[in-house]
Amino acid sequence: MTLLCSWNVNGLRAVLKNGFMDWFHQASPDILCLQETRLLPEEVPGELRDVQGYHSYWNPAEKRGYSGTATFTRMAPEAVTTLDAPEFDGEGRAQFLHFKDFVVVNTYWPNSQEERKRLPYKLDFCQAIGEALDCLVKKGKNIIICGDYNIAHREIDLARPKQNENNAGYYIEEREAMTAFLARGYVDVFREMYPDKTAYSWWSYRARAREKNIGWRIDYFCVNKALQSRVKDIRICDDVLGSDHCPLALTLKPLPRGRGKA
Repeated sequence: MTLLCSWNVNGLRAVLKNGFMDWFHQASPDILCLQETRLLPEEVPGELRDVQGYHSYWNPAEKRGYSGTATFTRMAPEAVTTLDAPEFDGEGRAQFLHFKDFVVVNTYWPNSQEERKRLPYKLDFCQAIGEALDCLVKKGKNIIICGDYNIAHREIDLARPKQNENNAGYYIEEREAMTAFLARGYVDVFREMYPDKTAYSWWSYRARAREKNIGWRIDYFCVNKALQSRVKDIRICDDVLGSDHCPLALTLKPLPRGRGKA
């Protein structure tokens, strides 16, 4: 089995003070994708510079204390790339880790912000990531794309859909962009496995939202359809604290014997 975890930590330095390393060692994922690390390379704390048994790859934003992605993996990838687009790479929005069996894409999708201030930027990102993945699939690659998409796709994916129709993360344009992304041939693993299950991955810090479970499901694992048969399970680990998001855990079945790819 291969265990992949994804977590928007809302600042690595902060989550380190809230039991992150204990969780990391206990979960013991084969691949861990982090979003919103908010660290420049020279700011990476010592305990994360050399985690025993893991290779680490950092993709920071140019702006201090903002955005960024990082990935820890037991298996050394054949290559690590980005979108190769300055407007997105400058914010550390996506990492592509190329393995023999699949490409893991660790993503932090932009927040559209109030009054749709960054909606055009977000829609451009959706298009760019979709095109990049399509190119990989055409080359015969299998895709696992995880992270904070900053989109609640359907009414079931947030506690109060009607009240949030004009809020970032649930704008109609974002939901349509998510639909279009999946229509390229990708599967929202959690919703595919649990079509009627209510579960959230993000809660506001306000009004005891997490305690009341007034949340949003905006963090995802998606795969291309050819890889779907290898999915064993996915969990939204809402009992794990330390951030306003919780981790997701995806378990893949072993590659069938005698086959070079899933």
